[in-house]
Amino acid sequence: MIAMDVVGVRVEMPSNQPIVLLKEATGNRFLPIWVGAVEATAIAFAQQGVQPPRPLTHDLMRDLLDQLSGTLTAVHITELREGVFYAQLAIHTSEAADLLISARPSDAIALALRTQSPIFASALLLDQAGIEVPEASNAETPEAANEEVARFREFLEQINPEDFLS
Repeated sequence: MIAMDVVGVRVEMPSNQPIVLLKEATGNRFLPIWVGAVEATAIAFAQQGVQPPRPLTHDLMRDLLDQLSGTLTAVHITELREGVFYAQLAIHTSEAADLLISARPSDAIALALRTQSPIFASALLLDQAGIEVPEASNAETPEAANEEVARFREFLEQINPEDFLS
């Protein structure tokens, strides 16, 4: 499993479909995952530290874990099947053996951000659906780095979920 960082939520054009964008913590591959608007909002709120007046679903999940003395030890983004990403929540409790619970990646990421839990993606998944963006070298000019970022943004605007079907 490869450690991932949440870059943020973007909107794919022209369909206006939200994408959560993950990046290898020590690499240069990105993993775009299409999510629903509600989940995109939950992820963005967690990244921005927004505290809603009433708990959102992922806040409730975090609070339930706390009250049951459970700990989300990690989120694993495991695979892509027929255009659908899959994830698991790794939960530790004192009452039971460590649990792996199936979850949608968007829910898992939103919960991980609220609990400061690590997010991992399988190496096979990154090989299959990861997008490599070479890092700008020190020798490159800022203009060259900006061009690379512009090419990546253009790529994101043109991809569709169907592009990941094998």
